Amino acid sequence: MELLEIVQMLNSKVLWGWPSIILLLGTGIYFTLITGCVQIRKMGLAFKETFGFLFEPKKEKKEGEVSSFQSLATAIAAQVGTGNLAGVATAIASGGPGAIFWMWMSGFFGMGTIFAEAVVSQKFVRKIDGEKVGGPAYYIRHGLKNETVAKYLAGFFAVAIILALGLMGNVVQANSIAASAQTAFNIPPVATGIFVSILVMLIVAGGVSRITSVTEKIVPFMALFYIAGSLIIIFMNFANIGPALSMIVKSAFSAQALLGGAIGTSVKQAFRYGVARGLFSNEAGMGSTPHAHALAEVDHPAQQGLVATLGVLIDTGIVCTMTALVILTTGAYDFVAEGLTGAGLTQQAFTLGFGAYGTKFVATCLFFFAFSTIIGWYFFGETNVKYLFGKKGVWPFRVLVVLFLVVGSSVKVELVWELADMFNALMVIPNLIALLALSGLVVKMQKDFEQKFLLGEKSEYQNK
Repeated sequence: MELLEIVQMLNSKVLWGWPSIILLLGTGIYFTLITGCVQIRKMGLAFKETFGFLFEPKKEKKEGEVSSFQSLATAIAAQVGTGNLAGVATAIASGGPGAIFWMWMSGFFGMGTIFAEAVVSQKFVRKIDGEKVGGPAYYIRHGLKNETVAKYLAGFFAVAIILALGLMGNVVQANSIAASAQTAFNIPPVATGIFVSILVMLIVAGGVSRITSVTEKIVPFMALFYIAGSLIIIFMNFANIGPALSMIVKSAFSAQALLGGAIGTSVKQAFRYGVARGLFSNEAGMGSTPHAHALAEVDHPAQQGLVATLGVLIDTGIVCTMTALVILTTGAYDFVAEGLTGAGLTQQAFTLGFGAYGTKFVATCLFFFAFSTIIGWYFFGETNVKYLFGKKGVWPFRVLVVLFLVVGSSVKVELVWELADMFNALMVIPNLIALLALSGLVVKMQKDFEQKFLLGEKSEYQNK
């Protein structure tokens, strides 16, 4: 058996099979319950914490200070990627329209997980050479009581995320950009790879301040651009909105026949593909976005926990839903019977809506989605390089990322894609172990926030 076959089997049967789906979803359900469904009870406050700065006098920021909104934008930059275009289409093609309902459920419970991730990342933030850093490697290392276990789990996580996102994951993103640019604009893949790598280097060379400043500007633009385009098509097919939503709900609980029953999807398939693609898209529980949320300057860790929940809402509740409704209202779903899936299915849907401009619209959106993900994933990788090697490891890592981007744009290596998925799954294990071990602390900080901080009383966990 070849290495590719072994990795594919591990991914489909174990790492991204039922055990990991149940573990991720179960963790989200657990944190939703122990926090008293904080993502619903405090949603209004979450919006206020995130967007309140728009209605307040502008405050002067200290050099190197990262705002709550910038942290969220960096997290969303990583969350909203090719999975929102290709992943949603794959879920529909493999699990039927009902997969979207289960994607929504995974997003809802994922908000509970991501609240916990952001809260503990704030609690265990550290400084390396005067720079603020945080994330799973730090809350694993300094949060778990058994020092030996903590040391090895943190190191394992750091290596896994550097490989999964910083290197292999960015190869996948660069390849997606190059392929769509070639299809839509006939641009040679290697030219796209060089262009993307130069842009990335110009941004990351400026450090955390430049990265968060760029994501703060690019994320709102790319999200609104995609949502606006999607809404135009959805309302052009207004009569199909009701039937599409009905199809999503009904097929989530009953077998879905396609084209007279020639092809069909079961409830089990809808559940599996919906939950898996939802979690893969919003990254709740994977341990990626806490690196961004750790840097936010907030008065209490729970404030950033609430802000983090909006990242999942925007990614899964809004952007993924737009893709799903475009596919279903335009009738592109019928092309699944012809073998169309992934980005091709999404492109077909937008072509049905926008004609010849549909392919160009998807290619433009995919560029921004994948490019912003590269920046976010680079930052997460760099944070863990600092954990393992200090600041001396940063420049070698930057050079390595650029090389991976150039090579990855022109050579689609299936093994690299499978290895990226494998290391993505391996990140989850140490992260969830730490989150569950620190769940008592999460509840304590949440209660401190609600029962003391919000009432103006002395808070035990208030940031100094």
